Amino acid sequence: MKAIVVTDQAAGTAGMTLVERPEPQAALNDVVVQVHASGFTPGELTWPSTWTDRLGRDRTPSIPGQELAGVVTARGYGTTGLSVGQRVFGLADGHRGGTLAEYVAIEARNLAPLPADVDFTVGASLPMPGLTAWQGLFEHGRLQAGQSILVHGAAGGVGSMVTQLAREAGAYVIGTGRTADRQTALGFGAREFVDLENDVLEEVGGVDLVFDVIGGDIGKRSTGLIRAGGTLVTIAGPPEVRPADGLAIDFVVVPDRAQLGEVVRRVRDGRLRTNIGKVSTLDDAVAAFNPTQRITGKTIISVRP
Repeated sequence: MKAIVVTDQAAGTAGMTLVERPEPQAALNDVVVQVHASGFTPGELTWPSTWTDRLGRDRTPSIPGQELAGVVTARGYGTTGLSVGQRVFGLADGHRGGTLAEYVAIEARNLAPLPADVDFTVGASLPMPGLTAWQGLFEHGRLQAGQSILVHGAAGGVGSMVTQLAREAGAYVIGTGRTADRQTALGFGAREFVDLENDVLEEVGGVDLVFDVIGGDIGKRSTGLIRAGGTLVTIAGPPEVRPADGLAIDFVVVPDRAQLGEVVRRVRDGRLRTNIGKVSTLDDAVAAFNPTQRITGKTIISVRP
């Protein structure tokens, strides 16, 4: 099968190579999925799990990619809950990855059924942003109707999901981003927009929740905006500064079948829009991950047109 592999962490996305690899076999509680579309987060190439197994042993050449949509072609011993021929989508274990390929072996519990009226490309764009937004807002941020939330990167893949889900939950959403992102963020449901290139972040005032995907100086400054009892939720690593009278939570997204179901249900009924910036083929994936210009939204690889 065709697959993208990486062997050199220092090379980043420039070190990706399209090669032939053996098709995977389904282990205990696994299914093999014929991948129709795959999502990829460039940050994966900085994660230790891409390069080593859970015991710290080198696992290169490894196939990156954690998001997928496709069709189950085989089941391992003891696998339940999914059937051969079923359309699925989901998020692979970070230490296994492997979705930038024509086939992947993945734990069945990491997948959810993909309804027939949801395109594979859309399905592959949902797991990482959708689960990150859901878990950050409702599990870690404990967002409630009537609260205010500041969403950094509101026009991006994760930020646009956060914005839509928070708005649906009854929160007042303030988005941030670059100048060119204003209309996109407002279109996804932000009530206000802070231009991080020209506006003063501190003029936002107090909010109940900050969802940070940026970190660094922006993350530090954001802690001063959190009201007493509020929360900073971040996926940009452990925060260097914490709110004076609130919580700071950094987390790593995990697969969850029930939450995937909640996300795709909202896509089907029009309450949630995916944010796809570019669709490319597996043959052109390496170039797609090394773009010559900035792409707003998520890059999806159409593995099986």
